[in-house]
Amino acid sequence: MDNKREHNRSPLKVQLRIDHPLHGQMLVTTRDISDKGVFVVVDDAQRLLQIGEIVSGQVQGLPIEAPIVQMQVVRFEPSGVALIFQRD
Repeated sequence: MDNKREHNRSPLKVQLRIDHPLHGQMLVTTRDISDKGVFVVVDDAQRLLQIGEIVSGQVQGLPIEAPIVQMQVVRFEPSGVALIFQRD
């Protein structure tokens, strides 16, 4: 099977705080990251996200405060949600 992905993914397991405008904060774990986005592992209770929604996210647990980035929900899989970074 050919990998048709434009951006290579790198495994990355960190805690990510997602801030949703209606549902508040969710703490999730990332599975992988690329130049374009990140995949986060979520359980059914956290499936409050909808395709197309914009959320903000910030990596937690670093020695310095990480930047807050805007992301858009683009895909669901049984194990989680794919988010793409919103560029200015």
